[in-house]
Amino acid sequence: MTIFDIMGPIMVGPSSSHTAGAVRIGLICRKLLGAPPIGAELTLHGSFAATGSGHGTDRALVAGLLGMEPDDPRIPQSFEVAEDEGFSFQFRNGVLKDAHPNSVRIRVMSKDLHSITVVAASLGGGRIRVSSVDGLPAVFSGEKDTLIVRSEDRVGQVALIANMLTAGNVSIASMQLYRGAKGSYEMMIVESDDPIPRITVEALRACVGIDQVIYLDVGGID
Repeated sequence: MTIFDIMGPIMVGPSSSHTAGAVRIGLICRKLLGAPPIGAELTLHGSFAATGSGHGTDRALVAGLLGMEPDDPRIPQSFEVAEDEGFSFQFRNGVLKDAHPNSVRIRVMSKDLHSITVVAASLGGGRIRVSSVDGLPAVFSGEKDTLIVRSEDRVGQVALIANMLTAGNVSIASMQLYRGAKGSYEMMIVESDDPIPRITVEALRACVGIDQVIYLDVGGID
């Protein structure tokens, strides 16, 4: 435990869970999309739905989607900033199965009509946990550079991905594997101690049997 775990993040209030964490969720969604978003649909769950408006959770989520950090003084005016930037959004309350009380599902779209759907939760102290991407399990914190690889479920596929990461001199901090029905698909989540070389990411995207590669670079946006 560090002093930041006790005191919480540097942030615009009022709540590290409902505000700072919500900003980080929006920011992670923007990074996972890989481009500035033009619109989003957000479904609030649990206490996010019950008290989110009073805590500014709605404005915090939009602020993150616009690229703001938790200490950005513009967070309370994020709706107005969104209007100025032509970013549209819609909120609703709902129930997300087996979700943490401070959870949200965000479907966000870029100008080229690429979209991504993320379910994430705010855990307190500004910390967050992503639990799914595009309906598939994908559990990670967003605190490390993260690679999400969806591929065909076949013999040797995991070894192929691991070998390519080794060839790219990627230091793996953690690796998770999720699989659908046998022979359908698998999702690999890799958290790295250092940035993953762009050439390695592109090489993975070019591999036969790999459907999708999403790279979360925590060092910056766009």
